[in-house]
Amino acid sequence: MTDTAERQEDWPGQSLGLPEKGRGSLATWRSRVTALVLDWAISMIVAWAIFGMGALRGSDWRSFMILAVFFVQSSVLTAILGGSAGKLITRLEVLRLDRQPVGFIRGFARQAMVCVAIPAMVIGVHRRGLHDLTCGTVVVNRR
Repeated sequence: MTDTAERQEDWPGQSLGLPEKGRGSLATWRSRVTALVLDWAISMIVAWAIFGMGALRGSDWRSFMILAVFFVQSSVLTAILGGSAGKLITRLEVLRLDRQPVGFIRGFARQAMVCVAIPAMVIGVHRRGLHDLTCGTVVVNRR
């Protein structure tokens, strides 16, 4: 058996110790994108409710409030509950690879990188973006 054959996985996430299916298995792209769209929609609604239409159409400081709400809700909920509002709705969870709680420092760092967008678009193995690789996290199914 060659090195390449030894490193080949039967399913994504196997080398991370994740199960093939069910609870704790690697989240699909579809569910991750759905969670992100839900997070953004929730952030738009909250920003509109707090800052008015300027958050949706403005060109002043209020135009950044959707991103600010997104950052705060997703980082705080990830640190406390293991996932943003969208991830909780789609039954996903952000886990550290060592199975410890994500915590506030990693939660804030991870979401700051998502807000910059480029790290989230640089995808490595196991469907992990640069933000997950840097913070030692992975997105898995709760169900």
